[in-house]
Amino acid sequence: MLRYLILVVENSLTLAVLGALLFGAAAKKGPFLQKRLIQGCLLGTVLALILAILRRTTALINRGYWNLWILGVAIIGGILVMLLYWDLGKTRFPCFYTPPVFGWVSFLLMGALFFYTLPTLFLYPTEFVLAGESIFSTDFLFKLIGYSIGLGVALLVGIGIFKGGIPLSSRFVGVLLTLGLILTMLNQAATMVQFLLARRMIPMIRWLFRLVVAASGYSQVLLYLLIGMGVSLALVLWIQSLRPPTGYKNPAEHRKIRATLRTHRRWSGVVTGSALGALVILTGLKAYTEQEVTLSPAEPMHIQGDEILIPLEQIQDGHLHRFAYTTTDNTEVRFIVIKKNEVAYGVGLDACDICGATGYYERKNEVICRLCDVVMNISTIGFKGGCNPVPLPYTNRSGNMIIAINNLETEQHRFK
Repeated sequence: MLRYLILVVENSLTLAVLGALLFGAAAKKGPFLQKRLIQGCLLGTVLALILAILRRTTALINRGYWNLWILGVAIIGGILVMLLYWDLGKTRFPCFYTPPVFGWVSFLLMGALFFYTLPTLFLYPTEFVLAGESIFSTDFLFKLIGYSIGLGVALLVGIGIFKGGIPLSSRFVGVLLTLGLILTMLNQAATMVQFLLARRMIPMIRWLFRLVVAASGYSQVLLYLLIGMGVSLALVLWIQSLRPPTGYKNPAEHRKIRATLRTHRRWSGVVTGSALGALVILTGLKAYTEQEVTLSPAEPMHIQGDEILIPLEQIQDGHLHRFAYTTTDNTEVRFIVIKKNEVAYGVGLDACDICGATGYYERKNEVICRLCDVVMNISTIGFKGGCNPVPLPYTNRSGNMIIAINNLETEQHRFK
């Protein structure tokens, strides 16, 4: 749940803030610009859906090459939007500074932003269900909830910034839009150069490589700055709402002005609350989920000939028990045991076919994969499929669980 909540906010927040600022700036310029932005959103969404389907169902799509072209279009569109918004160069090229040109440039930028961001968001739900699992499970429900909350937070930030920007001056909204575009374009340019260097499409220049590495390390800072821009907009809106105009014709007009200012303060609260919520998700929740989970130590067991004997009374409590055997090649092979019901046990390697030997741990009576945070269905442990532990054969004899050492020797490659 938390994993997809964080991923969705990370991948959608930039689009939410920039899109809101673009629509806010469009409100200052006229309906022609808003119309083109809506068209750009629709086109970008359709193209993103097609690209996501192709990436999921075929091997024809190279994401790096597609992103190279999309980001190139977005950077060009961003530069042109800034020039047209501030009328830079209008005296030299007046024919380009017309509403239709501004509208189509905004259409291009918005379409590229949606086309770049949405394929990843569309593909996340396809990861909710692993092979052999059902959508009718608590794990699927929790992932869906996290995904939905992430989208809701980003959408709330975007709507709040748009609504909050309408009463503010065109100059202030333009400054925020310009700052957001510059920060985003720097990050986009770093992504493009990183791909070009990795593919040897441009020569490896030491200073350029170091610059790209540094820029990549500060990608999270971009999100913090965008959140800060949203909070600053809310703060200016709130301060402005505390200074009502003194001139009004009658009490009814006065009440209308006060109601409008109350609405402004509410939108200021929406922006602040949603932006701070996004900040908590990107910092506190992310730090919590990235904490290294320490596997419980291996429990004692008896080795007798070519068999491992584990007393059944040792594993009767319904909790996860971990054991380790050192093979003849000096490889530690871990396996887990948990009692599923009165007559059956879930026994498997502390590894799976998907995530490798990262291991499993118990949290609130649930067995969790340490790598992907998937909750195991305890009743299916001991069977193949999905992120389940690799099954390990066992028998019960004379009050002991018996595991053949040969089976552990055969699987030692998983732990090397």
